[in-house]
Amino acid sequence: MPLPFDIPFLSSIALPILIVLVLVLYSIRILREYERGVIFMLGRFWKVKGPGLIIVIPAVQQMVRVDLRTRVLDVPPQDVISRDNVSVQVNAVVYYRVMDPEKSIIQVQDYDAATSELAQTTLRSVVGQHELDEMLAERAKLNTDIQRSLDEQTDAWGIKVSNVELKHIDLNETMVRAIAKQAEAERMRRAKIIDAEGEQQAAEKLVQAGDILSRRPEAMQLRYLGALQNVVGERSSIILFPVPINLFEGLKGTATR
Repeated sequence: MPLPFDIPFLSSIALPILIVLVLVLYSIRILREYERGVIFMLGRFWKVKGPGLIIVIPAVQQMVRVDLRTRVLDVPPQDVISRDNVSVQVNAVVYYRVMDPEKSIIQVQDYDAATSELAQTTLRSVVGQHELDEMLAERAKLNTDIQRSLDEQTDAWGIKVSNVELKHIDLNETMVRAIAKQAEAERMRRAKIIDAEGEQQAAEKLVQAGDILSRRPEAMQLRYLGALQNVVGERSSIILFPVPINLFEGLKGTATR
């Protein structure tokens, strides 16, 4: 039984359909929720598409994928000379993300590499403006200064630097020993100051007590009896006969005459 369509006719129809299907399949792009596609039309920027299913016309349009998730950049240790001429090694971690896919592709060739190099130079520049004591005691301020400086410079690339954290500030052994000696000297200074303040307060209290006793003879008598009791309590073999204090005052007057 002859076929209603001959084979050459079928092949002439199937080939164009196959070509169209291949082109359609090749044109389909699926972008995840955290991805965007920067579309170029004949070499010129057209628009940013995504997420979801998009169509890219072959040979006419080109697409560059951009990941919008936060990235973690580990800045390698940098040799830094502090403002007080101390050599230290500092490393940090930088958190950043793409905010403008168009700028991140058009304004810079490789925003990951550019951000890494900029983070290293900024780390050396900002940390070098501070003294060693500030580096060790004010890390939060250093983190904020580095983050602000990086964010201002990467804004033209569509990059947002959200956070910078200094990980380690390494000193050589000589400087570590010097800092330990300085800390020990500071502790000794504080101990001496506390001891001197205690002596001063005790002397002030003794002067006040002396003024009170000099104005109240009966108080002096009670203090005298208390001292005798302490002596007897410490040495039970000693017998003391208390003598009125007024008697000593009379003897003192006789001796002066």
